[in-house]
Amino acid sequence: MDRALTASSRTLHALLCLIGVLMVVSTLLRGGGPLALGVVMGLLLVALGAARLWMTSRARPGQPR
Repeated sequence: MDRALTASSRTLHALLCLIGVLMVVSTLLRGGGPLALGVVMGLLLVALGAARLWMTSRARPGQPR
């Protein structure tokens, strides 16, 4: 059960990163500048997803997350 939870958590955080990257690319392709809302929100999603992926990779078995 714990492995399934960890795998699904990592998958969702990777998807969060991917959605953020797609937001940034889409905003820039549509003519948005570096401070456009889509770029800022996309970068925040990438940072959040990457931080959560890093934290799940650093967690030791048996310790609370």
